[in-house]
Amino acid sequence: MTERRAYINALAGVVPEHDVHRLFIDWAQGQVEDGRMRKLFLRMADRSGIEHRWSVLAPPGGEMHDRPGGFYHGGPPPTSQRMQTYAEEAPKLALGAIAKLREQAELDGVTHLVVASCTGFVAPGVDQIIARALGLEGVERTLVGFMGCYAAVSALRTAYHIVRSEPQARVLAVTVELCSLHLQETQQLESLLAQLQFSDGAAAALVTSEPGGLEMSHLFSMQLEESAELIQWQIGDTGFEMTLSGEVPGRIQQALSDEMVRATIYNGWGPEQISSWAVHAGGRSILDAAEKGLELPQGALWASREVLARYGNMSSATLMFILAQLIGRPDTGKGVAIAFGPGLAAEGFHFEQAG
Repeated sequence: MTERRAYINALAGVVPEHDVHRLFIDWAQGQVEDGRMRKLFLRMADRSGIEHRWSVLAPPGGEMHDRPGGFYHGGPPPTSQRMQTYAEEAPKLALGAIAKLREQAELDGVTHLVVASCTGFVAPGVDQIIARALGLEGVERTLVGFMGCYAAVSALRTAYHIVRSEPQARVLAVTVELCSLHLQETQQLESLLAQLQFSDGAAAALVTSEPGGLEMSHLFSMQLEESAELIQWQIGDTGFEMTLSGEVPGRIQQALSDEMVRATIYNGWGPEQISSWAVHAGGRSILDAAEKGLELPQGALWASREVLARYGNMSSATLMFILAQLIGRPDTGKGVAIAFGPGLAAEGFHFEQAG
């Protein structure tokens, strides 16, 4: 019996028009009263590896959001207001990513829609709103919610299983995140450094059984022991509140140094066979930890570092942006995609340039 295969035929990503990275740094240092902590924050910001981050929220007069007319002016808005903005802006950004994908691939005949998002809730869901806007009547929908940064793997894995069980299926997989809606006022340095990473973005992929693009294989999922409290994402009265411990990079490096973990990731491929790595750009320290833990050569994570610099951490959309950097390149060869998130968990798969 012939093994059924799944291919990511095309990928595309978009970000909003408002670059808020420097504006956030200016705002955040004003939150810190202690001069020593303020200098530390600025030093860490300079070393973040991030040059731009994007938001659906327009800074009034070129200033950060807490100035007159801004979304955050007058104090932190309640979660209800943030969700109203999510309901308005998330579908727009997602449809922008799909429109960009359509420039690369024929999207007629889509049979399934898989949408991943962790930065908002709305009903009817973003998946229904997208399907209605695209005229996808009768399409089968799946919504992957509140899984965090590794949800791109969950969305693509769902598409993978669909096309292997239904060879005629054409799956549109979408990730959309509006992280900037959850800015929190705080003087806690760890919280400000966590917020420094995040950005808004959306990505879309076409997954089918037709050869072309990146072939997916060897899916894996791991829970890292004794680490559940290191990444948490809770719904508060003023938005979603993230706990991102400074211990995360060290824990990831430790885990990736373990031979059993490596065996799961490589799954029969030797390190010398892997030409490309798509590691979720959760921050410079995360990428450094992955590089050291897996003993990768310098430059192996170039695609991840480039996405981090240009866009920041867009949660679930980030990995799709990284894969978009690799698809179609003659030197991509065999690769491994991996993302980390709440749990602390790691999700991933193998990919190989088709043809």
